[in-house]
Amino acid sequence: MGYGLLAGAIAAEVAATTAMKYSEGFTRLWPSLVTVVGYLIAFSLLAQTLKTLSIGTAYAIWAGVGTAAVAAIGMIFLGESAGPVKIAGIALVIAGVVVLNMGGAH
Repeated sequence: MGYGLLAGAIAAEVAATTAMKYSEGFTRLWPSLVTVVGYLIAFSLLAQTLKTLSIGTAYAIWAGVGTAAVAAIGMIFLGESAGPVKIAGIALVIAGVVVLNMGGAH
């Protein structure tokens, strides 16, 4: 259950962050509302996740997957650069999440 809630929290955070790009500094109503509602949902789900998962594990997954997903969305859909250094950085973020989770089972 905890990982399902965490996946929902990550999806809401990624949607909110993407909508923030389209809000143009919170000057456009609908993308601004999606941003605010998305973050409210994301933090609510993350709070529920912390009832069953350790904060270190949950936050590492939240931050790492969210960062990688938003960076990929930027490269694929928003025309941001996708050079080898940026892709390596995303891979290192994901590797960091994996390493943190490997040490969290004790």
